[in-house]
Amino acid sequence: MAQDRPILVTGAAGSVGAVGRTVVETLRRQGLPVRALVRREDERAEALRATGAEVVVADLSRAADVVPAVHGVGRVFFNMSVSPSYLEAAVTMATVARQTAGIGAFVNLSQMTVSGMTTTSTEESRQQRLHWLAEQALTWSGLPLVVVRPTVFLEHPFFTLFAAASIAERDEIRLPFGGARTSPVAAGDVAAVVATILAAPSPHVGKVYELTGPRSEDMNAVAAEYSEALGRHITYADVPLEQWLEKDLRKAKLPDHLADHITTMARLHARGRYARLTHDVETITGRPATSVKTFVAGHASLFGGAASPATRK
Repeated sequence: MAQDRPILVTGAAGSVGAVGRTVVETLRRQGLPVRALVRREDERAEALRATGAEVVVADLSRAADVVPAVHGVGRVFFNMSVSPSYLEAAVTMATVARQTAGIGAFVNLSQMTVSGMTTTSTEESRQQRLHWLAEQALTWSGLPLVVVRPTVFLEHPFFTLFAAASIAERDEIRLPFGGARTSPVAAGDVAAVVATILAAPSPHVGKVYELTGPRSEDMNAVAAEYSEALGRHITYADVPLEQWLEKDLRKAKLPDHLADHITTMARLHARGRYARLTHDVETITGRPATSVKTFVAGHASLFGGAASPATRK
């Protein structure tokens, strides 16, 4: 039966927020059998084995790798980082899963921008278009599908790389979001939702869940949450997009596909496309989504550390 067979978790070695790795760890703590798929053999694979998970090395875009990875599993979590090969991998996984008897649930980690896309929309990044197309193909596949669409992660480079650097240097969040609102979600909350679904998928099959943080607010309000968490006065500096691209993003020397995706996310933020709010995290997990303040307080070292009580105003 599906519940007695391993749960396949792809992207298990972790990327932004390490959702796959956290899902593996959560399911293993519940005593569930897990097959963790990784791209290469390294220390992260060994850490997954230490949880009791079976580890397989595979390229998601190669059917010859995917077929043995899927063989014998009962549920699938498809999770892949930003990549030009995303659609090829998603369709390959769906094709193999369709040919595998006994798949009780196929959970797809998509992204919330897909919710506002159409067949002919052009504002989105190539990566977002690949997610939209993958959702179409997965829907056509007839698999027992559950779609999870998180908004921007609190662990996204917007916050943990670019803003973190400017906060550590001068207590300032430098981002080109204008006066628009955002509602970033913690990767741990996304992983908790996915693990809950995988552990008992029947009530969720056929549904789409959209995940955000507990409030939608402009960046001045976000800066206020940083201030409370760190005990320092943090301000928001709205930077023109082209200036931010030149002084911040380009210095990171990211691959072109990823840089294009982040550029588009910044542009869509300023246009209000990330002014989102749902309560699906709490509905599924039974606890509220993590706030910006709570996340920052738990990762204070990323932002130059919390002020000592003696120096707090």
